[in-house]
Amino acid sequence: MTGTPATPRYDLPEADAFTRTYWDAAWQGVLLLRRCGACERVHHYPREFCPHCWSEDVSWFAATGRATLHTWSVVHRNDLPPFKDRTPYAAAVVDLAEGPRMMTEIVHCAHEDLRPGLELEAVFPEGVPKFRPRGGPTGA
Repeated sequence: MTGTPATPRYDLPEADAFTRTYWDAAWQGVLLLRRCGACERVHHYPREFCPHCWSEDVSWFAATGRATLHTWSVVHRNDLPPFKDRTPYAAAVVDLAEGPRMMTEIVHCAHEDLRPGLELEAVFPEGVPKFRPRGGPTGA
């Protein structure tokens, strides 16, 4: 083996056979969620069964990409690459318009402007869903 191995990227997903659909859609700027055909509840993160009623009658659908900020933490230190070069950043939990909560990162927003209930919209830098204030600048 020659050369130096690349620094691992801890911020990018590794898709498997099941989650590939989710990550391929994210690369296209679409947030997919799962809906149960038995109890009709929506869930996130993607699973092959409903976490509410255990039915395997679940299917993908495109979410609106809208959310509200539930809680957050501004991270000032993270030694894993490439996070250490991005600090400070806002790690967050958002309430998706469709119901589930999702862990994510808030971008394009001054940390002092973060507040519970802040209206957000999904953006997809490098195919990873993140959120910015609704109506914020274009681009990721």
